[in-house]
Amino acid sequence: MDYVRIAGGTVYDPANRIDGQPHDIWIANGKIVRAPELEADDVVRTIDAVGMVVMPGGVDMHCHIAGPKVNVGRKMQPEQYPGQEVEKRQLDRTIFHSGAMGSVPTIFTTGYKYIGLGYTTCFDAAISPMASRHVHHEFNHIPNVDTGFYALIGNNHFAMQAIAENDPAKLDAFQGWLLHKVGAYAPKIVNPGGVELWKQKRTGNATDLDQTIDGFNVTPRQIIEQITRSSNRLGLPHPVHIHTNNLGVPGNWTTTLETMKTLGEQTGHLTHIQFHSYGGGGVEEESLCSKVAPLAEFVNAHPNITVDVGQVMFGPTTSMTGDGPLGYFLQQINGAKWYSSDTELESGCGVSPIDYKDKNFVHALQWAIGLEWYLMVDDPWQVVMSTDHPNGGSFMAYPQIIRLLMDRQYRQEKLATVNQKILEHTSLADLDREYSLNDIAIITRSGPARILGLADKGHLGPGADADITVYTPDANYETMFSVPRYVLKGGELVVEDHELRLVVTGKTLSLASRNPDAERVGEMEGWLEDNYSLKPAHYGIGESEFARVNRL
Repeated sequence: MDYVRIAGGTVYDPANRIDGQPHDIWIANGKIVRAPELEADDVVRTIDAVGMVVMPGGVDMHCHIAGPKVNVGRKMQPEQYPGQEVEKRQLDRTIFHSGAMGSVPTIFTTGYKYIGLGYTTCFDAAISPMASRHVHHEFNHIPNVDTGFYALIGNNHFAMQAIAENDPAKLDAFQGWLLHKVGAYAPKIVNPGGVELWKQKRTGNATDLDQTIDGFNVTPRQIIEQITRSSNRLGLPHPVHIHTNNLGVPGNWTTTLETMKTLGEQTGHLTHIQFHSYGGGGVEEESLCSKVAPLAEFVNAHPNITVDVGQVMFGPTTSMTGDGPLGYFLQQINGAKWYSSDTELESGCGVSPIDYKDKNFVHALQWAIGLEWYLMVDDPWQVVMSTDHPNGGSFMAYPQIIRLLMDRQYRQEKLATVNQKILEHTSLADLDREYSLNDIAIITRSGPARILGLADKGHLGPGADADITVYTPDANYETMFSVPRYVLKGGELVVEDHELRLVVTGKTLSLASRNPDAERVGEMEGWLEDNYSLKPAHYGIGESEFARVNRL
């Protein structure tokens, strides 16, 4: 047997309650195994990790890295791609592709940069089911990381009809069938009902959870409640991923709180929570303020609720969202280029450039509100690091966010450089909490893996995928987390001595069938035949098209 042994490292494995203890990690056939009793013909490759920090590979549970919207983001800003950055160690052009960065990097660069930070798994957070084929083909070309996506369902006509008819069995059958059919991992709700109203009328939106959606006799609250209940009944590993109504709107914190209350005791995840935590609403811009405190208090009292942050970082980036009316709202504010697209019977999309400036009151407040979320949620298992890449900023900013959380003095220095008006509208200056390395391992690895129900990810116990990152300690935590010493993906040493040495092929994580009965399948496919421009035979992905799918 061939083994790899990571020897003597200081291990942070929160899922197995290892908090900074020396510990050897053994690997065989791409999995972590117990320390073996070696036989004479066994081969052991040892990686000396003495004095280094060992963590599971990072898990980004909310980003936008594939599909039509991402390609629009690239095309919209050609000025960000003046030339091709060739990877430093382009050993073989058949596997090491050139790529460009910008705020929306190419699919090749995306895989290189994620593994270069020590991230080994990432999920695209908003894909129209009709776009799934496009996404799977791009996933097949993203190197070094495992991937998955969430399918947009909160404005799907069939789902809304099932909810209006009060037919839970119909909704369960549809969700189970749809997610398996398109190779998705979880259901995604975006501005429930609001996207449909936007498609009906340019100024349409759903701004109240109890507003009736024209033509469907359902409300956003009912959509959230019933899809969440259905997902929990189906036993989905990640029951529901919710982008609430009124994103980015002053005073939207009350909608966010009502959404949390609507979940009841059901398990649910609210995403890019920073964009949903605003008080105010007056005519003056400075009426905007942070409402993280009451929202975090509610999360602290409800362990069934988890959030990712959607941290804003300063600099130019690209807004891309399945929330069509939000895209229009942003364009009206900044006057930038704008793209909008509707997907029949399913969803919408908006894409627009944005430049976050530290002297801009609103942008500085958004930055501070994101940091408040990390610092005000008591249990790090309930909060996940994200920038909603690229909406709040690039995932490449994760090391700087880590430094902001671990180093209060640095955080105060950065706070002193932004628009000082925000000090009256946020409590960030008063928050003394500093994250530990164990906390960082939770919010970037173990926590998102647990929230996603990934039994093989986010930990270093026997049976886990051998996705492992080894860092060289540094007093500057941004430096430490920017360039890992080693990264292993499935037991393969991809990054060695801080440099990319190998490119590997990851897996696409997808749901196994929930087996709706034949009569229900016939009903759904008949409805699709009558209503879609696409034929049922061409909807979704055939099993033979999944180049690297791993059904869970």
